[in-house]
Amino acid sequence: MKLPRDVSGRELARRLRRFGYEIRRQTGSHMRLTSSIKGPDHHVTIPDHDDLRVGTLRGIVRAVAEYVSIDADEMVDRLFRD
Repeated sequence: MKLPRDVSGRELARRLRRFGYEIRRQTGSHMRLTSSIKGPDHHVTIPDHDDLRVGTLRGIVRAVAEYVSIDADEMVDRLFRD
């Protein structure tokens, strides 16, 4: 899975809207997003930083992919193909 190196927290939050995620709150420099597209609420926390670290981005992508029941590579493709 090849992840982009220049994704901000805000950009990722915007892209996750495709999967029903909305910002529910922000505390300091972290945004809490929630989706209920697949039944029970699923929460992810995203740092509101200019460039997310690759490991942080990978963890968020994997958590969202597991929630929507698709492969992590497919999730990367859906999120970052333009």
